[in-house]
This record gives sequence, C-alpha cells and structure tokens, in this order.
Amino acid sequence: MFSKLLLTTDGSDHSHRAADKAIELAKLSGDASIEILYVIDGSKSKSDILQSGDSHSASKEREDMLVVFKDKFTKAGIFSKITTLHGVPPEKIIEHANNHSFDCLIIGSRGRSLVQTMLLGSVSYKVLKYVQIPVLLVK
Repeated sequence: MFSKLLLTTDGSDHSHRAADKAIELAKLSGDASIEILYVIDGSKSKSDILQSGDSHSASKEREDMLVVFKDKFTKAGIFSKITTLHGVPPEKIIEHANNHSFDCLIIGSRGRSLVQTMLLGSVSYKVLKYVQIPVLLVK
C-alpha cells in the first residue's frame, strides 16, 4: 500500500490539513513513514531574512515550523524525517518526488480561483502536472 509518503509543506494551514490527511493515510499501513519536504525559495529568502532580522533567525523560524510537523507525526506514532532543499519549489518538489521511491505525495492547495491560477501559477498545479507518482491534493 502507501508506506513511504512525501508531504510537502510551507507551514500554512493548508499544509497542516495535508499533514492530517498524511497521518490518516499512514495509519492505513502499519509501517508507514513520512518525509516532510520544505523548499527554500531563493527568490523569497532575502525577504524572509529581512522580516526575521538575520539569516540565523530566519533559519530558526523555519526549523521551528518544521518541528511542529515532525512532532505531529511522532504523536501519531509515525516515523518522519525532514528534508530541506533550495530552489524553485515546484521544480524541486517534482525532482525529489520523481527521483526517490515514494508511494504517494501529499500536498496542500490554497484553493486559488481559476483566474489566479492562470495568472500566478500554482505550486500544486505544476506538481500535479509533472510528478510521476500518485498525489493526494488536500484543499
């Protein structure tokens, strides 16, 4: 079944809903594990540092956010690990999902309108289009 899961997160409420669904899916298999993937967007990292005060504070905030997800899985009795990559989020998610042997990718969706998605693009849409494994899109 689905025993090796990949959860992408950005720390949003949508990501937390996706994490809850990942727990439900993992519990269907007795020995499932979840890899928590966070992609640091280079085009936004400068503003993150400015908003946090310095790079150390920005890294600490990011780490604290990811630990919340790890703790959620630990409390549910599910092994998890955190992976952080640097780059353009949809590209890195697709590359990571396609180059490792995951059974399923779980990703949250912001629920943008069709016009917003057409104008701005969407990480989840791009991932759905190019990833080569089953995907659970959580709204």
